[in-house]
Amino acid sequence: QVQLVESGGGLVQAGGSLRLSCLASGRTFSIDRMGWYRQAPGKEREFVATMPWRSFGRINYADSVKGRFTSSRDNAKNTMYLQMNSLEPEDTAIYYCNAGSGSREYWGQGTQVTVSS
Repeated sequence: QVQLVESGGGLVQAGGSLRLSCLASGRTFSIDRMGWYRQAPGKEREFVATMPWRSFGRINYADSVKGRFTSSRDNAKNTMYLQMNSLEPEDTAIYYCNAGSGSREYWGQGTQVTVSS
């Protein structure tokens, strides 16, 4: 099993920044990919960014966040980050961390991000 804990959410004004963190624990050696997803009120969960976890590779971003969000990782700390700049009210959502291990998927509990206009 893999456990994921997100942190760093909060309330910010439009144009501001936040940095989310996702700490993985448990069978972290089995993780081969990680990513960020978000779910706004009344909407389905959507992809934000994904990255390979144990190798170098391209980080994929949703078109809606390209140029504003940057995802990174620190394997030594089993932590993934999401730097969010130029935040917009449309970015308001619960942000979830996701880890993949073969066919298994793991999710964190989510952290709320609210962007006021």
